[in-house]
Amino acid sequence: MLRIGLLLAGVCALAAIAALKPDVLPWDLRSIVQRAPAKQSAASSPSAAAPVRVAVAQVRAEDVPIYLSGIGTVQAYNTINVTTRVDGAITQILFQEGQDVKAGDPLVIIDPRPYQAQLEQQMATQQKDQALLDEAIVDFKRYEELAKTSAVTRQQYEDQQYLVEQERAQVKLDEAQVAYAKTQVDYTTIRSPVDGRTGIRQVDAGNNVYAALNNTIVVVTQLRPISVIFTLSAVAVAEARMTLGQTHVPVIAYAGDFKTELDRGTIDLVDNLVDQTTGMIKLKASFPNAGLHLWPGDFVNGKLIVDVRHQGLTVPSAALRHGPNGDFVWIVRDDNTAHAQSVQVRQSADGRTLIERNLRPGQRVVTEGHFLLENGRRVEIEGANQPAAAPASPKAEPRSEADAE
Repeated sequence: MLRIGLLLAGVCALAAIAALKPDVLPWDLRSIVQRAPAKQSAASSPSAAAPVRVAVAQVRAEDVPIYLSGIGTVQAYNTINVTTRVDGAITQILFQEGQDVKAGDPLVIIDPRPYQAQLEQQMATQQKDQALLDEAIVDFKRYEELAKTSAVTRQQYEDQQYLVEQERAQVKLDEAQVAYAKTQVDYTTIRSPVDGRTGIRQVDAGNNVYAALNNTIVVVTQLRPISVIFTLSAVAVAEARMTLGQTHVPVIAYAGDFKTELDRGTIDLVDNLVDQTTGMIKLKASFPNAGLHLWPGDFVNGKLIVDVRHQGLTVPSAALRHGPNGDFVWIVRDDNTAHAQSVQVRQSADGRTLIERNLRPGQRVVTEGHFLLENGRRVEIEGANQPAAAPASPKAEPRSEADAE
């Protein structure tokens, strides 16, 4: 215990001497005290630290489409509730649920016999009235000859003339009745009004349907083409210089991941009313939908191509960083040191970001390895051919007084 106490006392004495008079220390301890601050200063310099391994990409100048993005709701181009226009019993269902149909294809047959009988009745009435008209015309010609010789009175002649006109009007009425009866017969065959796809059947064969009740038999939706209603900020639409009413702006529809392209179409209409509660405006687009990727009622993401930036500066989106003072990128200078450069972003799409200013074509920006970077820090670029390092030559250091002794 005595030895330990003496040892501790000696260490404390040396520490006190080092604090007051470091030049009276043993030469090896004094050299350590003198050289330690120099080594600490050198280690604190970013350029003296070990290089950070990074991946880089060049700033490119290219034509970049300018997009407006929004969420859209898919709507059928036409949706028709197929109903009956005549009363009667359904005798045949000629479609399958979910079947693609063409305009004019028969879908349902209603018992046509009562309407066919009415048609034949009207046709018979027309034939009778036509015969009466022919007879009146023949009599009128006789009266016309007799009137020249005063064999009949003027009144008889004019009465016969009026009778001909009456019979002619009756025949026209009969023609209209026949046409109406034919139409009623045609209505007993319910046809598809548009090209589309049938939905779930609402009425089965054998049931009676009535025109006054307006019951839906089946819904036919037109899927090719198809419509999408997009909702965008009215301010963004105005900045894109899109006018109200009819227009023609290309648009791309994407799935929910904003990567899977569903179809390409055009904006046909900008609504003439802005929602005052949200400041949004509706735009109606049409898509060919040849692959039937768009379904009514579904939600899609849309990109409207409102302009093209010629020779715009782009970088990979992975190079863009976000800080308290805004967006920035790490650029690698010719001496392989990293420096932060603030930038202004116009848009990001398809993995690349359009930069408004502060970059030049050909500059190198860091895409991987950002986390250890600081201004002036040396970097080692992945995949680059690094020059072979020359063997380090020992530097001659000034000899201390301890070395001289």
